[in-house]
Amino acid sequence: MIVKPSAGDAPPLAWLKSSYSSGTDPDSCIEVAATPGVVHVRDSKDVRGPSLGFAPDAWAAFVMYAAQD
Repeated sequence: MIVKPSAGDAPPLAWLKSSYSSGTDPDSCIEVAATPGVVHVRDSKDVRGPSLGFAPDAWAAFVMYAAQD
């Protein structure tokens, strides 16, 4: 059996863009939407396209790694 969720099943995600995105090329960035169990990541140039989902712990580890000098 295939179950397709309807548009009313989940609230829309609140996508956030980094404050660093206002530089020389503001369209070249990602947007992030956090829910209790998943951190969603998408390309800001293709908001209707696919998104990736990460476990919150995995996303936090990536952010800590990326923030290192």
